[in-house]
Amino acid sequence: MTLNNIMQYIESEYSIINNTHCKYCNGMFITEEILVEVLNTGALDVFHCTCENCGAEKTFKFNAPFIGVPSQYKLN
Repeated sequence: MTLNNIMQYIESEYSIINNTHCKYCNGMFITEEILVEVLNTGALDVFHCTCENCGAEKTFKFNAPFIGVPSQYKLN
């Protein structure tokens, strides 16, 4: 995967977050924290967000195929 592909992938994640409205007040989400979660099956981009109007919290998780998981962390 090229750097350009990775950037397009990340931009699409932000696009999904920016186009998702709060189910309580229809407000927009602000990204408070971004983490990478490494699982046996691969990695995830994890975005912890808060509604700018009512403060409701929402976590978005996306596959992160561009993050390699070293074999010593994989379970057999």
